[in-house]
Amino acid sequence: MNQAHPSLPPGQIARTTFDRFGLGLFANRFPTSPSLIRIEIAGDVEKPAVVENQIFNLPRIEQISDFHCVTTWSVLALKWGGFRFSDFYERIVVPLAAPRTGASFVVLKGQDGFRVSMQLQDLLQPDVLLADSLNDEPLGIAHGAPLRLVAPAHYGYKNMKHICAIEFWTDGRHYSFPFPYPNLMDHPRGRVAYEERAKLIPGAWIRILYRALIPLARRKSRKALERYMGKGNEINQSDRR
Repeated sequence: MNQAHPSLPPGQIARTTFDRFGLGLFANRFPTSPSLIRIEIAGDVEKPAVVENQIFNLPRIEQISDFHCVTTWSVLALKWGGFRFSDFYERIVVPLAAPRTGASFVVLKGQDGFRVSMQLQDLLQPDVLLADSLNDEPLGIAHGAPLRLVAPAHYGYKNMKHICAIEFWTDGRHYSFPFPYPNLMDHPRGRVAYEERAKLIPGAWIRILYRALIPLARRKSRKALERYMGKGNEINQSDRR
């Protein structure tokens, strides 16, 4: 169900349900190890590293945040739990991997093969989390288990699910948006307040195209999850909401 809401950003419509959703190519792709947190740290760093249980030594944070999909739908007041990315970066990444000066172009990779770029300055904002729970339940398959990014100021496709690697680069030469999707679909920052939906194309122009794609993308994601569950894979209670 969709509904209008006075606090929504430009071009967004509120939904009352939070469904699994994403690019069609990834509808049938799922994490290979949904219960294992293992993050490879690489790129322009002095010492590539692997982060596992160290993340649980960070202060635990809970916050209420809205989620805004680039295709114009939003879900309001979701309760996320996890760890601030700024704590993760300053207390784990810097001591372990020592990113080089100017390594502020960040590439996040997921177990399902998706990847996306973020700016380090955006990731260090206090409301950006590495989340492992949603609405007081362990994070489920549909929404990014075992660990996902929650960056409320940025469109949903920037909120990387199933994180398995984070690379810090001095520039974007090692990055491209997942083939076969064009790079212009990935705005360098993807900020919701500025309606940065894509490169070069004004955000208001692309709303119509994205809204037309919502029913097909939602159907593909739902059917794929049903097939995945039909094979006996586990699902968290939060995935049914």
